[in-house]
Amino acid sequence: MKIQPFRVQISPNVTDDLRQRLTRTRWPDAIPDSGWEYGADLDYMKELVNYWLTKFDWHQQEAALNRFHHFRALVDGLGIHFIHEKGNGPKPLPIVITHGWPGSFAEMLKIIPLLTDPAAHGGDPADAFDVVVPSMPGYGFSDRPSQRGMNVFRFAELWVKLMMGLGYSRFGAQGGDFGAGVSTALGLYHADHVIGLHLNYIPGSYRPFIENGTDELFEVEKQFLKDDEKWWDEEGGYCHLQLTHPQSVSFAFNDSPAGLAAWIVEKFRAWGDCGGDVERRFSKDELLTNVMIYWATETISSANRLYFEARLRPMHFEKGQRVTVPCGIAHFPKEAPFPPRQWIERGYNIQRWNDLPGGGHFAALEEPGLLVEDIRAFFRNLR
Repeated sequence: MKIQPFRVQISPNVTDDLRQRLTRTRWPDAIPDSGWEYGADLDYMKELVNYWLTKFDWHQQEAALNRFHHFRALVDGLGIHFIHEKGNGPKPLPIVITHGWPGSFAEMLKIIPLLTDPAAHGGDPADAFDVVVPSMPGYGFSDRPSQRGMNVFRFAELWVKLMMGLGYSRFGAQGGDFGAGVSTALGLYHADHVIGLHLNYIPGSYRPFIENGTDELFEVEKQFLKDDEKWWDEEGGYCHLQLTHPQSVSFAFNDSPAGLAAWIVEKFRAWGDCGGDVERRFSKDELLTNVMIYWATETISSANRLYFEARLRPMHFEKGQRVTVPCGIAHFPKEAPFPPRQWIERGYNIQRWNDLPGGGHFAALEEPGLLVEDIRAFFRNLR
């Protein structure tokens, strides 16, 4: 496997073009005083785009990203971008951490130093990790797949080869959103390489095998299925679109930076533990850095396409199928819909469950300390 150092560096042509497009944004109309009720709030998006144009410093964000060690590896013909930071401790445990949609590898920047060098942040050096944070194919600075079937199961195969190429025959896996799907696929089909899984989300398509249908479900599971259906009815429009016709909206999102930002930022507000104020959890710089990664790499189309592939091969367990490697579950309260323990235990070997006091879908950005402490605690007995 060929591995080369990589540096995040966007061409001035891209940033110049971006500025011109932002300046020419053609704003939609909106119902007065409707706020976020119909989707992204017009007033906030105007404020964010103005900041993007007048105050956001991409070069400063590039410098922050490049403080980490970036690489690209050719894995099965695909270029995979990843951060690889070695741990500072007596025996660092290798761990691969996978992001989801509409996030990126940049979600993990706050937790990497805490995991690699716990002693420098008030922790025990024995808890150190060697951390690998890849960009999923079709996301960020990884290649955009040009073939069908690029789903979380295929990504798990690539992660095993990547980790083996880095010298790690056994490793831990962590993830939320699609990253939880990749991690679950690692536990299901590559258990001989996986020490344990730590998840802060359960794959949305996960369905355990149930012999007797809903008759055997606990009441809390039946209620979850009702709540889940209600959530998808009220909040799942984006998902249904990307599950069925992702290419159609790609023309708009790949052409309009304001449109791309609205599509992504609305989810950070809706899914974060922010009480309706997106900047209570995420700064404008954090939001725009994430959007910039999609914009500069032109990956919104390939990223959205993962939903289509997930529909073709969902995380539905067959009879007797179960993740047998140890699993730790970190439940952040704003993460919804989140299954009850009984539902998850039908398919996962849960060895640790922790209900956290705050945080939502983007746990590594929102509550890095809580997430890291839970990761440390779970893997402590598996080293």
